[in-house]
Amino acid sequence: MRPATILRDIAFACAGSLCIATVVTAGATRDAAADDDSTALSARTQDRGGGVPTSLASSYVRDGELLTSLAFLYNRDNEFEYDPNEFGFSAPGEFKGNYWDSSADVLVAYGLSANLVLELEAAASRASLEKADSDLSGMPNELRESGLGHVRTRLDWRMLEETDRHPEVFSYIGALVPHDASKVLIGTPDWVGIAGAGVVRGYEWGTMTFRMGLEYDFGSASELDWGEVAVEYLKRLSPGLTVYGAVQVLEGDEYSLVGELQWHLTPAIVLKLNSGFGLTSHGMDFSPRIGVLYNFPE
Repeated sequence: MRPATILRDIAFACAGSLCIATVVTAGATRDAAADDDSTALSARTQDRGGGVPTSLASSYVRDGELLTSLAFLYNRDNEFEYDPNEFGFSAPGEFKGNYWDSSADVLVAYGLSANLVLELEAAASRASLEKADSDLSGMPNELRESGLGHVRTRLDWRMLEETDRHPEVFSYIGALVPHDASKVLIGTPDWVGIAGAGVVRGYEWGTMTFRMGLEYDFGSASELDWGEVAVEYLKRLSPGLTVYGAVQVLEGDEYSLVGELQWHLTPAIVLKLNSGFGLTSHGMDFSPRIGVLYNFPE
């Protein structure tokens, strides 16, 4: 995506977000003197249980809570776009090869207050890329890398808590920590800043979330790019079972459909079974994930 196109899209996105935030904030100000309907609010938060939204979709953290997540992920894409020049091999352009990666991901999130959550995340990863038959560069037939994957920190801020009159509004800011610049598949060559915002609204039939993020890669020629954009649905079917679904867009053109089952083994332990399916040729074809959440209340 060209820088000019990205900047134009960013401008529209920021303008839209500003309009949404202005309308919501104005509505909240007008309603500040009104009493909240506690019964209605309880019904609206029945799917998620309250707290601040985190980067782990459909997971929320309250003040003083410690959330830990251990997840195993796999991604496969049989039309993975790559440029041999990025691997140090001269080539006339991009090709499409077979790619897969797997990782063990650990995330820790702590509620600093009723409206602030600090996250730390790291992964151990393996990745493989088989070059295309038409790629005549000196690149090996298969590249393999293993070691430390992404390392990320993030601060989540709930700007407005949901009431019967307006939705919840949240934002976040964070960074990917650079390491292993020589590992093109799993390394992070330079700092990457991340920021975004979203809204959450609970209904009797489920909870809807819209989130939109941006990335600023200090080492990239284009620098500014889309992060994750998603429309999400969450529903608590019973005390032991929750379902989640989403349409996600990464980097502006990688569309995927995501489904997840959450099995509440105990009030503090949740088993998550998740899978994503690519809707466009730019995204991953298949992305299953299994994870366990441990929630330690204050």
